[in-house]
Amino acid sequence: MTDKKTWSDRFEGSLHPAIARFNASIGFDIELIEHDLTGSIAHARMLAYTGILTREEADRLVEGLEQIRQEYRAGQFNPGIDQEDVHFAVEHRLTELVGDAGKKLHTARSRNDQVGTDVRLYLREQIDNIRQEIRDFQRVLVDLAENNVETLIPGYTHLQRAQPVSLAHHLLAYFQMAERDYQRLGEIRARVNISPLGCGALAGTTFPIDRHYSANLLGFERVYNNSLDGVSDRDFAIEFLAAASLIMVHLSRLAEEIILWASQEFSFVSLTDSCATGSSIMPQKKNPDVPELVRGKTGRVFGHLQALLTLMKGLPLAYNKDLQEDKEALFDAVNTVRVSLEAMTILLAEGMQFRTERLAAAVSEDFSNATDVADYLAAKGVPFREAYNLVGKVVKTSLAAGKLLKDLTLEEWRSLHPAFEEDIYEAITPRQVVAARNSYGGTGFEQVRSALASAKTILQTD
Repeated sequence: MTDKKTWSDRFEGSLHPAIARFNASIGFDIELIEHDLTGSIAHARMLAYTGILTREEADRLVEGLEQIRQEYRAGQFNPGIDQEDVHFAVEHRLTELVGDAGKKLHTARSRNDQVGTDVRLYLREQIDNIRQEIRDFQRVLVDLAENNVETLIPGYTHLQRAQPVSLAHHLLAYFQMAERDYQRLGEIRARVNISPLGCGALAGTTFPIDRHYSANLLGFERVYNNSLDGVSDRDFAIEFLAAASLIMVHLSRLAEEIILWASQEFSFVSLTDSCATGSSIMPQKKNPDVPELVRGKTGRVFGHLQALLTLMKGLPLAYNKDLQEDKEALFDAVNTVRVSLEAMTILLAEGMQFRTERLAAAVSEDFSNATDVADYLAAKGVPFREAYNLVGKVVKTSLAAGKLLKDLTLEEWRSLHPAFEEDIYEAITPRQVVAARNSYGGTGFEQVRSALASAKTILQTD
């Protein structure tokens, strides 16, 4: 049997060793230690500010907490399973350092509002880190786009060749996705940045605390208005996991495209040795491990979101031990998003090279300029639907003859419709097909350069 736990004299026996291990969270919530120390320092200062503790007592507590911080950073504070969780571990060590004064730290506080505070401080910091990593990812996209405004790549719908587009336009689509991710995290951060400290176990406290004072010390924008809600709310964590899932969706979509582009069938990119591995049996292979891993890790984050939704759906107010399960999901999702962003940023920056000759050939070997033939006729007064049907017949007969549209003679064009002139050949060149799409947000080169300028402004003003 284990030693008796320091709950209260309500308990006479000890936990069964297996139950103690099952119950403990110290193995993972040690991740929160810096935030636990910061929150405890703010709580101690608030207790002195309100006269609940003397200034001298609070100073001793703060000094002891800072010493624990230094011990932890130096690798000298490594609490074991006997401490159950990071909160008890800190309090136990604090009492060893400052004596009975350490036992006063928990005055007017419960582990319920304490852990809620710690998790919010942790997630607030991590959101800031992830937003910076999104900016790094966007900068690489902008750099690549700037060098490829007039590089053309086949655009697809239904994974079928549709219309050629500027490669920069394609890359900037991911910039826009990442910008939504960045903004979304900023909105969620505001809902993370609310203090539950002082909510107590569920009903507040009889002590004359000042919740706004401690919240201000910790940089929280406001406090929870309802103590029951304060200790049991995990909406902010679910919102974060939803946003993290969307980040992974966007990274995974790009990863899937890179995997396709790197295949022999596409051959749009070549992978550098710094971001690819080989086969253990097939010496000719170079595998796109980075995008494949990102694509695979996406499911982990989706799973954490589903797990936390399921965890919360049946919990009555207020705190329940089930909520201990939120941390590992949150910690792993944060880590997965961060390493995936870093890996994809490196991959784009130095892990692959676009094969411009292959791209140029790709946009010249299909019928992706068919819509432009219809547009050509429409501009000459032919109703679009009539032009659309006519071009469909042209494609059909050209396929049967083994020709592309560019291979038709002027006589063949005019036999289809008298509106065709010599300028049809220029109108259907891939470069002109792209350049002509100059509507706002389109792939026309003028629009792409404007979009690049806007993207740079976003990065410079943030």
